[in-house]
Amino acid sequence: MQKKPLSLAVVGHTNTGKTSLLRTLLRDSQFGEVKNAAATTRHVEEAVISDGSRALVCLYDTPGLEDAGGVLDWLEDHTSNRADGVERLQQFLDSPEAAGDFNQEAKVLRQLLQSDMALYVIDAREPVLNKYKDELTVLSWCAKPVMPVFNFIGGQDLNEWATMLARRGLHVHSGFDTVAFDFEGEIRLWDNLATMLPDRGILDDLMGMRRREWQKLDRDARLDIAHFLIDVAAYRQEIDEHDNPEPVLQTMQASVRQLERQLQRQLFQTYRFYHSEIDTGDWALKAFHQDPFDGELLKEYGIRIGTGAATGALIGMGVDMMTLGGSLGLGTAIGSVLGGVLPNMQTISDKLSGRQTLHIDPETVTLLAARALDLLHALQKRGHAAQAQIEMLSGKTPWQPAKLPPELNKARSQAKWSSLNTHSPESSRRERSEAARSLSGRLGG
Repeated sequence: MQKKPLSLAVVGHTNTGKTSLLRTLLRDSQFGEVKNAAATTRHVEEAVISDGSRALVCLYDTPGLEDAGGVLDWLEDHTSNRADGVERLQQFLDSPEAAGDFNQEAKVLRQLLQSDMALYVIDAREPVLNKYKDELTVLSWCAKPVMPVFNFIGGQDLNEWATMLARRGLHVHSGFDTVAFDFEGEIRLWDNLATMLPDRGILDDLMGMRRREWQKLDRDARLDIAHFLIDVAAYRQEIDEHDNPEPVLQTMQASVRQLERQLQRQLFQTYRFYHSEIDTGDWALKAFHQDPFDGELLKEYGIRIGTGAATGALIGMGVDMMTLGGSLGLGTAIGSVLGGVLPNMQTISDKLSGRQTLHIDPETVTLLAARALDLLHALQKRGHAAQAQIEMLSGKTPWQPAKLPPELNKARSQAKWSSLNTHSPESSRRERSEAARSLSGRLGG
């Protein structure tokens, strides 16, 4: 027989981050409504975590507790202290006040009485106040296990909270920041919760599923980055040796920018952040608007442009002067938008045909790799309730431009490996796919 899913109520004071916790645990940045305002959640909302074949945990987002002290006063005035907590709460829930002044508290208590246990969300920035003590007292009368979860824990001293909780018999608690996500922190939350259950099997299943899922997300993301880099490295265009290169160079830059944008969207989708969050003004990602062909960005990543004294005229444009040759004309080159694109060293066939081959330079390929890995790292550390802009710049590159991975060096001579050349994905080609898998291993964190 399949085990019944664990029923888990998420409770706490108004505006402590209950919905934010649900968003991060569900990997869903559109669950519920998150605002910096009181009582955003007015009704109980259900969500399910499954392994694809069965439900493991049913989570219930509840309204914020606002007047637990008033509920306690009502219980003292209208119920017998000889009755147990559940009996007294049932009397309260049958009262007119439960549908009136205390309707939010009533919704929370009804849900907890129907659930297996609760997560009590605490804003770790708050001092220990009597209202929180009252909430824990009322919740304890439901006779269900309650585990406190500290939100916004960065740099906070939790000793006072831990002492208060211990005095109420709550010795098991977790820290879980819904903005600065920590995967191991989530695993600790589930593990701590499991210690409070007579049968931890379903949460062990959940933790195993989560680990497999997290590892697969990482593998898939790095493979997507590898395919993107091979697309860029294999991208090439030919022009006549006497043609002005500027139109072709600009077209190549635009194509690479668009391809990078597609990768960024794919990474967001992989980690279940939504495209609208990139495009709205409220959540603009400034890093996405930084041009990968901007010489200043190359400098910020410590990427040096070319060699030799002649290069100084084009620092920041990504052009290796040694490869230009006289055929393109130095004056034309300096006057053109050349960043990130360079002509290949002329081969014998080029010289015989009077053609010049252009491709993306190693410096720009390296920068694109660094940016993609920066974004991946940022998404893996971002809670689904986060509202702040993503900071992508790490200043680190996975390799030196002069030492591109062999898979990318090989791609530079394989025009059919790039969808920018063929206008159709070539990922099904065995040799290209093997190169992408090999490269993704080098990108491993």
